[in-house]
Amino acid sequence: MQRWWSDSRTPDQARELSLLLPKLFLQFFSGTSLVLEDDAGIRAFLIGFYAADNDDEGYIHFVGVDPTLRGQGLGRTLYTEFLRRAAAAGRREVRAITSPGNTGSIAFHQSMGFTLEPGDREADGLPVRIDYDGPGQDRVCFHWKIVPGHE
Repeated sequence: MQRWWSDSRTPDQARELSLLLPKLFLQFFSGTSLVLEDDAGIRAFLIGFYAADNDDEGYIHFVGVDPTLRGQGLGRTLYTEFLRRAAAAGRREVRAITSPGNTGSIAFHQSMGFTLEPGDREADGLPVRIDYDGPGQDRVCFHWKIVPGHE
């Protein structure tokens, strides 16, 4: 984690980011998460799950792509497969979030067809939910509507 994000974050920020991936996600959501690997090891991953409280929603929690392979479509491949599996599991929508400053993630989600959810305020033309993940942890929220037969 720290190696993959050290190109865009300080060591402390990379360590903080690694806290978003505790072992419980790998233990309890392995059936809905995806990993791309080859002889060199893990090259990309997507941690996702289906809502336990309802049968309609899925959520993409965290995605990573080896920095040497970014821009080659691995993230798009993982998202497409997660959306396909969510549809096959009867889910009708998928949600994801990112920080307002993560312009690459925002552009990626929009290019995938995710819509922006309304926010409490606007920042740089984007709807932002204030304190979504706690004080000072604003987020941009995304939504994907699964249309039956168009997965």
